Amino acid sequence: MAEKFYITTPIYYPSDKLHIGHTYCTVAADAMARYKRLTGCDVMFLTGTDEHGQKIENKAREAGKTPKEFLDGIVCGEKGVLDLWKLMNISNDRFIRTTDDYHVAAIQRIFKKMYEKGDIYKGAYKGKYCTPCESFWTESQLVDGKCPDCGREVHDAEEEAYFFRLSKYADRVQHLLEDTDFLQPRSRVNEMVNNFIKPGLEDLCVSRTSFSWGIPVDFDPGHVVYVWVDALFNYTTALGFMNDTYHDYDKYWPADVHFVGKEIVRFHSIIWPAMLMSMEMPLPKHVYGHGWLVIDGGKMSKSKGNVVDPYALAEMFGVDALRFFLLRTFPFGTDGNFSNELLINTINIDLANKLGNLVSRTTGMVEKYFGGTLPTEREDDKLDCDLKTLACTLRDRYEAEMEKFQFQNALEEIFKVIDRANKYIDETTPWALGKDETKRVRLATVLYNLLETVRICTTLLLPFMPDTCGKIFDKIGACDGCRTWEKANVWGSLRSDATVQKGENLFPRVDSEAALATLEAMHEAQKKAALPAIALEPYVEEKVDFDTFMKCDLRAVKIKDCKAVKKSDKLLQFTLDDGSGTDRTILSGIHHWYEPEDLIGKTAIAILNLPPRKMMGIESCGMLISAVHTEKGEEKLKLMLIDDSVPAGAKLC
Repeated sequence: MAEKFYITTPIYYPSDKLHIGHTYCTVAADAMARYKRLTGCDVMFLTGTDEHGQKIENKAREAGKTPKEFLDGIVCGEKGVLDLWKLMNISNDRFIRTTDDYHVAAIQRIFKKMYEKGDIYKGAYKGKYCTPCESFWTESQLVDGKCPDCGREVHDAEEEAYFFRLSKYADRVQHLLEDTDFLQPRSRVNEMVNNFIKPGLEDLCVSRTSFSWGIPVDFDPGHVVYVWVDALFNYTTALGFMNDTYHDYDKYWPADVHFVGKEIVRFHSIIWPAMLMSMEMPLPKHVYGHGWLVIDGGKMSKSKGNVVDPYALAEMFGVDALRFFLLRTFPFGTDGNFSNELLINTINIDLANKLGNLVSRTTGMVEKYFGGTLPTEREDDKLDCDLKTLACTLRDRYEAEMEKFQFQNALEEIFKVIDRANKYIDETTPWALGKDETKRVRLATVLYNLLETVRICTTLLLPFMPDTCGKIFDKIGACDGCRTWEKANVWGSLRSDATVQKGENLFPRVDSEAALATLEAMHEAQKKAALPAIALEPYVEEKVDFDTFMKCDLRAVKIKDCKAVKKSDKLLQFTLDDGSGTDRTILSGIHHWYEPEDLIGKTAIAILNLPPRKMMGIESCGMLISAVHTEKGEEKLKLMLIDDSVPAGAKLC
């Protein structure tokens, strides 16, 4: 019976602007899954999308769509998540969306089971919340008062919520991290233990009442399951745990490895095992926290404007070249600094000069000297031994690195053999042998040795460049039986009378200067295309004298509380600290653009000396200042927020 291997990537938040960084983890997981299939394992490779939460609800509202409509476009639409995985030749066996009915029902059962056990209880949450990351934080976990994950502002949040008794499992989780190889690379362990467990592991908020786009807690209407319970258990529900859609749980669980970005290691190495302990389920064997692809030291981000379009790169250089670059260039456990120059250099040096040149020269000489088919006679020489030994022992060295998820090192081992093969050409001088009719057998031996070396290296390159490897096999005349793992360390598996087809070069050398100019032009065009088509309000021609303007009492105000006004779709009711010592109430019709909880704790600008006016029966004393424009035919409004260091009541002048 084949060995089982279950690998997952994190389920991705469906971004409306996918970039090359989104592909990094999934390409790595795909290479690992393909490697394990090559070795004969029965593989389950899972990926998917995390589709609930306040961010989705807000973005869908901004787009004028229901959350599901919004998500369907991003996940299934043109250049959506599924399109990107198809482009990158991702061989996942299953794809889960957390909006799938079977997953929703399973999460409700899991939540209820932990509640009935006493590991989930109702309470009230009061603390710091980061809306973009959907994470609650303690004061001690903040970095310069901001979210430690994304660096953005947090706000005070308080609401009725259910909590998971994470603290109950602190000792067991600490033992798991410190005394086993559960979390890899090992460098991540101290960070988790010292930053999160030793300061005191607090119970985890696992439900919300301030938004509705989530899995309902079926025994307490008004609560929705908080994202990390929903998201983490996908690894089991996708196998059929607590549902009848699939029936693979007993076969594949526990997972062999979860590949996750370093920003979510905390959730996977602390919260996830604790929840599994609560459910009395086996723990995954490993969590591997990889680094980011960064540009000039900063993580790729749409908001930073430094995203790299994988479609453009794939069209210019090919999907396999892009896959190869991602795993050849950067150690998987650390950050990798992406640049177009580095991509082009990798293609030119490794793929064009080394691999491509070896295949082209070898097949070209077989065609030139033997009409494309080698004779079967052989004449060995001591020059052959080093190449044969290096090629035949490659599989063991490669396997050792792949089992440690060290893709860069595994590829380095392959290219040591490719380099040795290119050197072997210089040592044996086949062009000189071809001029001497008495050396034809020796020449055939040299070329066969080169073809056999190419075959072994190509077999081990399959997980990284599956399409290109198929083309190489065809070029060197490798039958299906000699393209296997079992033959990857057996010299002489290629037919002795192999017939080759040189054809076109696999990796033409890239004109670096021209390619960089094209990419720069594309980047500038993308930036311009992303700029909103803005129409401003008409300018007022009537002049206002200075004395009249100075009568406006413009002050900084702190937003102490904010809530929706009942029976109004537009109005928000603000409770403001204006520095006077008495709270001020102002109503503003901005609910279409803002959720109340996102504004609490912010510092805004208000005109305080307007006459009070009643709206929906509530007296509004002043006006908050906003900017308005029309973008792509839709009115947009931005509340004017200022530096929080400005004290309440400070006069604007």
